[in-house]
Amino acid sequence: MVIKRFNVLKLAIFQGALMAAFGLLAGLMVLIFGSMFAGALGKPSVGVFGGIGALIFMPIMYGVMGFIGGAIGAFVYNLVAGVVGGIEIDVE
Repeated sequence: MVIKRFNVLKLAIFQGALMAAFGLLAGLMVLIFGSMFAGALGKPSVGVFGGIGALIFMPIMYGVMGFIGGAIGAFVYNLVAGVVGGIEIDVE
């Protein structure tokens, strides 16, 4: 089997959704650790509100950047695969 090209939009949507999921995990980590450290410093409300902001902002930012990166990656792959012939995969 040879992968000759990728659908740019489909790959970009997939990559954006995958990165948004990672952004959600990263936002949860910021919420948890930011609340712990802010509580230790005596300002728990700052950590909670900053963490909630990260929980909203990070998945969106990761998703947008993943979409853009996926689209660029698929486009470049399609250009290069046209020249060198794509990636060959052996399957059983």
